[in-house]
Amino acid sequence: MYDIFLSHSFLDARKILGLKNYIEGLGYSVYVDWIEDKQLDRSKVSKETAGILRERMQSCKSLFFAISENSDHSLWMPWELGYFDGIKQKVAILPVLKSSYDDSYNGQEYLGFYPYVAKGTIINSKQEEIWIHSSQEQYIRFRSWLNQN
Repeated sequence: MYDIFLSHSFLDARKILGLKNYIEGLGYSVYVDWIEDKQLDRSKVSKETAGILRERMQSCKSLFFAISENSDHSLWMPWELGYFDGIKQKVAILPVLKSSYDDSYNGQEYLGFYPYVAKGTIINSKQEEIWIHSSQEQYIRFRSWLNQN
């Protein structure tokens, strides 16, 4: 069982690898298809690939939708988002944009319906953590969000 299914554009592979390593360094497990299932052909849509991705999503507790300038080029990201939202409702948008980083995100169209991911530190500590934001002022620690019904 993984904590996170990381939905992304393969064009962002270097950034995704860095994100995976960072998140795992915080103690969470992350599924990335081209690392765990090298045999998958993500360049075309097939029933076989969809079946494997369904199985992997069912074995993940949440989905982070890594939105970037390349997301529109992904054949799979919208399908992964819809499927995971339908089975578990634990979806958050992870902005991976070239613009400067802060802890706010305004989603476009349907992406604005979902909470977003930001990194930060725990109060009175230097310990980094992942936070799930419903707004800039309203957020919860990722671990707590995972355990909510």
